[in-house]
Amino acid sequence: MWDKPRLLNWFANLLYAISVVLMLYALVFVVVHLPIFPLREVKIDGQLAHVNREQIKLIVAKHLKGNFFTLDLVKARDAFQKLPWAREVSVRRRWPDKLEVAIEEHQALARWGNIALVNTHGELFQAATDAELPVFYGPGDGVMEVTKSYGSYSQILNKAYIRIAQVTLSPRRSWEIKTNKGLLIALGRVDMDARLNKFAGAYQSTLSQLNVQVAYADLRYPNGFAVRKPAGLSATSAKQMPAKELPNKAVPIKPAPIKPVPAAIKAKPVTMAPAKSARV
Repeated sequence: MWDKPRLLNWFANLLYAISVVLMLYALVFVVVHLPIFPLREVKIDGQLAHVNREQIKLIVAKHLKGNFFTLDLVKARDAFQKLPWAREVSVRRRWPDKLEVAIEEHQALARWGNIALVNTHGELFQAATDAELPVFYGPGDGVMEVTKSYGSYSQILNKAYIRIAQVTLSPRRSWEIKTNKGLLIALGRVDMDARLNKFAGAYQSTLSQLNVQVAYADLRYPNGFAVRKPAGLSATSAKQMPAKELPNKAVPIKPAPIKPVPAAIKAKPVTMAPAKSARV
């Protein structure tokens, strides 16, 4: 090797190039870590209703370490993502000294039992709210299904000015709706939208006009539905009847007056002869 000048020159050039690269890397490392590129501004984009300034200040002070070049964007995004109401977060640098953070908040649609909240995308999230929200119940894999069905059922019942307070999907995929007035509606497992449309039309044109509260409506009949009054009264069946047809109203019957018996009339005593003993 030592008696081969060309090989020695090539090796020397290689060492020289490596040393230059290392020196440049060290120079860049020192420069970018100097306190001459600080982050002077953090800009928050997004329509925020629940994320407040105090939460943002806490994250900036605790998690945004480094200057414009050395800040870890992944860790910064993860820190903002942990906010209870943050659904999607993106973070990027803006030369020369700005950090832009875009936050999309969850839009609470309902409660999933007493476990979590449901957003408009059918996703569960953990947050606290005092808002009056409908309640969803169902199997663990049915959050998206219940969310989509709630939207469809709400549009149908809004025509009859009925507001949904609760939607339940059973493990057998049978649907029930409870309104804010306490009316429980059984939809079954098939043709839910069609059944609900018939009921909404009948409710708007007839049931809502009667001065009678309905506690339960069973829509699982092929050609109609059945309703029941509160306090365990008998159901008024609409089976095999058009959905808009109602039973006849009951006519009250007045009891006939009872005439008093004259005091002059007295009952005559009845005497009985002694019975003769029989022989056996």
